[in-house]
Formats: sequence, structure tokens, C-alpha cells
Amino acid sequence: MATTLRTRSRSRETLLRLSAYATILLALVLTLFPVYWIAANSFKFDIDIFAVPPEWVPRNPTLKHYDQAFIERPFLRYALNSFLVAIGTTAIAVTFGTMAGYALARFSYPWQWRKHVSFWILSTRMMPPIVSIIPLYLAFNYFDMLNTKSALIIAYTAFNLPFATWMMKSYFQDLPVELEEAAIVDGDTRWGAFLHVALPLARPGLAATAIFCLIISWNEFLLSLVITLTEQSQTLPIGIAGRVTQYTTYWGEISAAGFMACIPIVIFAFIVQKHLVRGLSLGAVKG
Repeated sequence: MATTLRTRSRSRETLLRLSAYATILLALVLTLFPVYWIAANSFKFDIDIFAVPPEWVPRNPTLKHYDQAFIERPFLRYALNSFLVAIGTTAIAVTFGTMAGYALARFSYPWQWRKHVSFWILSTRMMPPIVSIIPLYLAFNYFDMLNTKSALIIAYTAFNLPFATWMMKSYFQDLPVELEEAAIVDGDTRWGAFLHVALPLARPGLAATAIFCLIISWNEFLLSLVITLTEQSQTLPIGIAGRVTQYTTYWGEISAAGFMACIPIVIFAFIVQKHLVRGLSLGAVKG
């Protein structure tokens, strides 16, 4: 009897393990197949992209679309604009979001101001970005900032800062305050305790917040579409969308530029993955 129960238990565990592996494999296929298909189409001739049955692997690879996208057209300029705007936005949002999150997590406020301020900051993320398009356009036009990277950085930071503040607030709340109190007792200042104790311990949170801010800024489309109107200032998503014209859609160029647009984010994620995994889970079990 005991042997039978043990055999059934092992069979059940094996079945559960196989089910978990199958689920993970399915998730990987659903996630990676669009990226693979974009990459494969970027190396095909136009006629092969619409072949029936489809060519799962390019039979006659070509770099024609990469030449058209990055040599004949200014996709490198679009990519540079996206890089500068995303890095600038991420640096500003993470810097000020970290300080704001620390202030909300550690300092005491009268009349429940911490709760009200926290909710007010979060409520700005509840507003659809399209609602602010006209005011932002009029403001940037008044200050002669249209078609500039500075305008994009300001607009992106306004939408990323609340997210960064809430992310860092949750991480600082999970850190034991006794460590900072001990540093202050040893003669350090509040600012010193923040820099030398709290901030190094919050590196996983910084990595997670930075990667999300970078992804949001890198992929943002709507604000860039309205604020930038020239090739010198437009970002990569706008440049890619520009290959959809009223006469035809240049799928090869779109695939080439889209595939190359994924690479910087993937590289950055690999660089910070050690901190990213811990940062995503930190604070998840706190009530």
C-alpha cells in the first residue's frame, strides 16, 4: 500500500513538473516568436515576406533592408535621439524618484500628508497621456521647445517620475530603518545615511526602476509623434511608423529597424539582470 501511494505521488510530481515545463515552453514560444519573425523578415526579400506557405527560415538572406533603413534613411539618427532621450529621462526620473520615494518612506508628515501626497503622485499615472497632449504642445510651443530632445525628456519624465517614486518608496519601506539609525548614531547625517546605507541596499530597486523607465521612454510613441515633427528630432518609434505610407508599407525596413530597436534594451537588461530579478521581487510580499 505504501509503495503504491509513493508511486502515485511520484507520478503526480512528474506530471506537475512536465506541465510546468510545457507551460514555460509555451510562454517562451509566444514571447520569442514575434521577435524571431521580425528578425527573419528583416533578412528576406520583399516577395519572400509574403510567400505562401511562409518561409520560416530565410532561404536567400539579404542585408538590403538594413542598408535601406540605416544607410539610405536616417534610422541611426532616430536611434540616437531615442537613446539620448531615454537615458536622460531615466537618469532624471530615477534620481528624483529615489529621493522622493525615500522621503515618503522615512519621514513623518502631519495630517496624513504622506498618504495624500502618495495618492496624488499615483493619480497622475491614472490620467491617459493623450489628455495632456494639447496642454503640452501649447506649452512647448510657447517656450519654443517643439522639435527638441529637451521637450521629450521633460514630457517623458513627467510620466515616469510618479512610477519611479512609487517603486522606490516600496523598496525603501522594506529596508530596516535600524541600519540608518545606527549610522546616524555613529555620527553620520541623514543625507549621509541615505547615500552610504539606504542607497547601496536599494540597488536592486534602482535597477528594476531604471529598466522600466528606460523601456517606457524607448518605446513611447504618442508624445513624440506630437512634439517632434522633423527628422532631426524624431525618435525611433516615429521613424519606424513613418515607413507606413498611403501607397505602401515597407515591411522589410520596418522589420530591420524594429529588430535593431530591441537590441539596446536586451543588452541593458542582461547587464542589470542580477539586480533586476531581486528588485522585481523585493517588496512583493509586503502588506
